[in-house]
Amino acid sequence: MKGLLAFAALFAVALAKDTFEGHQVLRIVPKNDVQLSLIKELEKMIEFELDIWMGVTDAFSPVDIRVPSHTLHSFKSYLENFNINYSTMIENLQEMLDREQEEMDSAARVGQPRNTDSFDYARYHPINEIYSFQDMLVAENPNMVSKLVIGQSYEGRPLNVLKFSTGGTNRPAIWIDTGIHSREWVTQASGIWFAKKIVKDYGSDPALTAILDNMDIFLEIVTNPDGYYFTHTSNRMWRKTRKPNPGSSCIGVDPNRNWDAGFGGPGASSSPCSETYRGPRAHSEPEVKAIVDFVKSHGNIKAFISIHSYSQMLLYPYGYTTTPVKDQAELHQLAQKAISDLTSLYGTRYKYGSIINTIYQASGGTIDWTYNQGVKYSYTFELRDTGLYGFLLPANQIIPTAQETWLALMAIMDHTHKNPY
Repeated sequence: MKGLLAFAALFAVALAKDTFEGHQVLRIVPKNDVQLSLIKELEKMIEFELDIWMGVTDAFSPVDIRVPSHTLHSFKSYLENFNINYSTMIENLQEMLDREQEEMDSAARVGQPRNTDSFDYARYHPINEIYSFQDMLVAENPNMVSKLVIGQSYEGRPLNVLKFSTGGTNRPAIWIDTGIHSREWVTQASGIWFAKKIVKDYGSDPALTAILDNMDIFLEIVTNPDGYYFTHTSNRMWRKTRKPNPGSSCIGVDPNRNWDAGFGGPGASSSPCSETYRGPRAHSEPEVKAIVDFVKSHGNIKAFISIHSYSQMLLYPYGYTTTPVKDQAELHQLAQKAISDLTSLYGTRYKYGSIINTIYQASGGTIDWTYNQGVKYSYTFELRDTGLYGFLLPANQIIPTAQETWLALMAIMDHTHKNPY
């Protein structure tokens, strides 16, 4: 009977999921400033119902866009009319989603792990399994790991933060968050791996041991839990939060445009239906407000690292203004070191630099706010890949991605530890 009920529940979830049959991801490379301007206008053209996966940077840099099947012909005609070249990165998005789901279903049949040693770090996990992992890690390492609940999501889910500490009060601290954009699954999966890596390496890795002997590490793995739950149950491509917007049928806010740093400026949308909707006011989203309150109340955060995907970049402030931060030389040099370490493992190539000069102008971003709060070492990662899979990175790349990213994280954390301010 239990088996039948479980099957019925899975069948109901499958029926409720949005389908992306025939959706394609196109790669467009603007070849001059005129084409660049035309492509920048695409996000405002609601008739095509586009989903910008990788946005406009500059001429000759690729732009990835998901196009629904019912607007595909008209959108391609639009591009051809302006002589804008494009190629098809993903022929049928639903086929990739089906393969991803089959892998997850197959792995889930193995059963639940008894401890974090038997946890499967090489697959994507739904939110209940991540919460279970966090509780197991705390139970196994009570002298080092504790779980803080810094708030609740709009739908009432706990905003869990793992605290790694060897004692002391209000010590200098490093913050890491993953999954603020819910569809970027490799980030949450990497966050799980990081958590286990910290407890495994303390005592054997001299650099990490020195850091934890003097500092605390805070790790929020599921920063946007409502959105993440929704990507597993309803819409795999969901990016935003899940709070309704009064006066609009469109739901959610981009939590990386909701911070009080150039809020409402260029690079964020005022339309509730946009993937980059900034929200009605700065810190309107409980998921963002909880981190804001935590950072302010702690008062001793020295590094703040927010992890996204995709496009393989390491970025520092600012995103909302071309004015360089006063610590730009140091931040750039540290980014260079971090990426050199990352590349040393598998040869993965990253770009690095300020947000506005490396990708695009974006207002209301996380690390611009934290830097303005006095957190010098504020960085954003964009993990693998550069567009072949986009947000649907195969699970067999989770561990390699986490391993190489860890080397860059260690470079930043070690520098933060050795350069107090």
